[in-house]
Amino acid sequence: MNIISNIQRIPAHFGRIGVIAHHAFTQLVRMKVFYFLAFFAVILIASNFFNLPQHEGPDATGTHVLTLIKSWSLGAMTLFSVVLSIVATALLLPKDVEDRTLYTILAKPVPRIDYLAGKLLGVLLLVFVSLLIMDLLMTGILQLRTNMVLEQQVAAAVERGWPAGDVAALRTEILNQGPTLSLQGAVLAVFLRATVIASMAMLISTFSSSTLFTTIISFLIYFIGHFQADAREIYLSQGVGTSDGWLAHAISLVVALVLPDFQLFNVIDEVIQGHVMPLLILCKLSLIGLFYFIFYLFASWFIFAEKEF
Repeated sequence: MNIISNIQRIPAHFGRIGVIAHHAFTQLVRMKVFYFLAFFAVILIASNFFNLPQHEGPDATGTHVLTLIKSWSLGAMTLFSVVLSIVATALLLPKDVEDRTLYTILAKPVPRIDYLAGKLLGVLLLVFVSLLIMDLLMTGILQLRTNMVLEQQVAAAVERGWPAGDVAALRTEILNQGPTLSLQGAVLAVFLRATVIASMAMLISTFSSSTLFTTIISFLIYFIGHFQADAREIYLSQGVGTSDGWLAHAISLVVALVLPDFQLFNVIDEVIQGHVMPLLILCKLSLIGLFYFIFYLFASWFIFAEKEF
């Protein structure tokens, strides 16, 4: 019960949250089931350095191979972060109930909002560390590949007698497909999406009867969130010009507040194509992530505070 003694020695809210977050992080790291997910994602990213079947075909030349590396790497990060966020959050509360750690912590007493915030931050810390490792691996491989493509393409252009201006434009185009600040912004967008998903899974787990139920419902809401914008647009278009138009707008606003629109985080598609991610969009995604983190955390607290243990 090391966590219990540490919590007792720290009266401040942030201190208690930090201890609980560290314990949740350690608890998740010990669950070896996540090693397989991390190993799969790392192997998928590392395979981009070699000429494997995924690089074969007409697009596997020049800057196209750099696009493929970014696509596969960010895809692996997205898949890993989504699965980890949902499954890890779904496991935490039942695990603490099974180990009776929850009863001991709440009996100290520790405010339930501190407990939930610590658990959620522990999950996000694990996701952050995992994405950081994958990002470093992706950036290193992409930089090596960019240098290789740059050397080959520039040499071929000079051999064909291209003007100096065209060679400089080619160099700029290749470098734009390599490691950039926008690419790091795309990784941050993946983390922000994971933040929303983990917070949503925490809310579901507070009233869920099982880990499986939390996992299934979280994945279901995640997939629904990708079609929310399209459904809202169709729904509002049908209500325009009718007496129920205001009601349609009100309902769509409530749905938008409760269910996240995960299409907003698909800005990584533009980055994969080499486009620059505006800082304003990144700030917008950060505010959205922060909003849902706080919204779902307090909604979880509202439900969790009424539960008897």
